[in-house]
Amino acid sequence: MSQSKNQYQEPKPTFAIIVGLIAASIIIGACILFAINGNKTVAPIVSDALPAPELSEGIRGSEFGIDKNINEATLDNYLGRSDTVYRDMRMLKDPGNYEAIGGDSYLSGFVEGFEVVPLPYLVNVAGLPEEVGDTYTGKTLFTQTKDGEYIANYAESMNLLEYLFPKDKNIFLMCGGGGYAGMTKTMLTKLGWDENKIYNVGAYWSYDGDHNIIVKNTSHGDTTYDFWKVPYHDIDFNTLHEIKHEA
Repeated sequence: MSQSKNQYQEPKPTFAIIVGLIAASIIIGACILFAINGNKTVAPIVSDALPAPELSEGIRGSEFGIDKNINEATLDNYLGRSDTVYRDMRMLKDPGNYEAIGGDSYLSGFVEGFEVVPLPYLVNVAGLPEEVGDTYTGKTLFTQTKDGEYIANYAESMNLLEYLFPKDKNIFLMCGGGGYAGMTKTMLTKLGWDENKIYNVGAYWSYDGDHNIIVKNTSHGDTTYDFWKVPYHDIDFNTLHEIKHEA
């Protein structure tokens, strides 16, 4: 049935009125917050301060640089912090033969909250156990010289490194056995990062905590890897601007 022209119709709020009401609510809320906090910035909630980095005893500390206080055994107590980034330095499939030393050349799993940034894409890797052989030998963001210096190979190399490892955060580094994590800390420290904010938290192969994300699946004798689970940072070298170094 059609409505009479003389019948009263309640006016509908216009878009401008709605926007105005929302804006007013935001302003009122901000004023209340300012009245409570003055001109102080409301800081995000973080956990208690971390213990200062301290090397483990024995070969874990001297050779791999694994931290004494925050490592595979205690890591679960330090996950999910807003003041910390978590980086796993392994490749999805490393050319090195890590099975020869009881490890896994594949990224068979990782700790929840960690993002994967392969060290061999950041810098040329040396000093691996003889049994492992060579890892990836392709393009890298940096080249480490025999003198221990790090030379950028691309104009974007440092910006990428600072994006992946923000200097204003604590940085937790992990890998299969602890070696790649230790090499990453050495590199970052050499390039200007605060070593007191970088932690080598050890070997995923020794992790037995409650936040293990399994990537490797074995069923009926077949092995597959669910790499779709992995938060992975790829580096497309073809989009970067190479720096030509004199021979």
